[in-house]
Amino acid sequence: MGSKNFVIRNYEESRLSDRAQVADLEQRCEIGSSKRVFLFTDTLGDPICRIRHSPLYKMLVAEWNNEVVGVIQGSIKTAFSSAHKPPGLAAKVGYILGLRVAPPFRRRGIGCSLVHDLEDWFVANDVDYCCMATEKDNHASVNLFINHMRYVKFRTGRILVNPVTNHPYKINQSEIKIQKLKIEEAEEIYKKHMASTEFFPKDINSILKNNLSLGTWVAHYKKQPPPWSAAADIPLSWAVVSLWNSGEVFKLRLGKAPFPWVVYTKSLKMMDKMLPCLKVILVPDYFKAFGFYFVYGLHHEGACSERLVGVLCEFVHNLALSNAKDCKAIVTEIGGEDDELKMAIPHWKLLSCSEDLWCVKALKGEEDSLLEWKNGPPNRPLFVDPREV
Repeated sequence: MGSKNFVIRNYEESRLSDRAQVADLEQRCEIGSSKRVFLFTDTLGDPICRIRHSPLYKMLVAEWNNEVVGVIQGSIKTAFSSAHKPPGLAAKVGYILGLRVAPPFRRRGIGCSLVHDLEDWFVANDVDYCCMATEKDNHASVNLFINHMRYVKFRTGRILVNPVTNHPYKINQSEIKIQKLKIEEAEEIYKKHMASTEFFPKDINSILKNNLSLGTWVAHYKKQPPPWSAAADIPLSWAVVSLWNSGEVFKLRLGKAPFPWVVYTKSLKMMDKMLPCLKVILVPDYFKAFGFYFVYGLHHEGACSERLVGVLCEFVHNLALSNAKDCKAIVTEIGGEDDELKMAIPHWKLLSCSEDLWCVKALKGEEDSLLEWKNGPPNRPLFVDPREV
């Protein structure tokens, strides 16, 4: 590494200089598409916060003349996969996130070296596959992972973002019943109905028991029995979601927004001030640090169950509005081909990402698994682990 003028080493949490430099690097590196909006992250003084709740994790930094100019994070978990052989056997999965390189030091091989060294750590821990996600229009990331690191695109997700506005949704409680589940009930439902979901974590119980997991709710039509009912001969329509308080881990701040967005938000505030009787729906101030809730474990079955998902997302919005002071957005991710579900979930297009590319790499030479992922149905559900958001 010496000939390249930089070294890759472990992040040392006990070193105050590491904490300060990594936090500064985060502030200099935007996330998101510059064509739409981009965000800055505030790790609240804990650079490793995004992976701290994973079973096994690691952070590497790239150092140039004693200056931290790059960083990458990785986590390892045991999860189920349809492509892993034999079927039903859990695989060790590594996840890459938080790759950052300071703008003046890009195109010098730093990002590639960080990924290589993290993959070496995965291999040392007997990981079967490693995966990562990036926006389709993040050309630098796509070029690095797909063209240089031999990752394969296997799924396209949609990240849907709904602002927590100043007015609650009206939910038809006479037709739809929403019930909070006990952790044991939630675990049973997930294992029964989502175990075949791609990358479903073996330690789902640990996720549900985590203090950041605010609960699990199920919705069903009142004319039908709940999904755990013994009346198996009745076609059930139901939906379930769980909620993760990501705002307790890190905050986001809008760095730049298109001019129409700025004009629109300011116009709403002006209308509300001049004509309060109209009860204008105001958009939160995203230029100040804000928290968000992440909806995970989203699953639905039966006719018109997409509507139930939408109602649960509205319920979550109302929950954030009444209980969370700095929660300004509700975020979830769904399969890229599910247009009906996308339409049912309340979200703002300008804040959302329509093409979140998921890429995977086999670390044990299992090329058949990669082909199965690549050629599999595009709408096959994917479990997005809230510990890796």
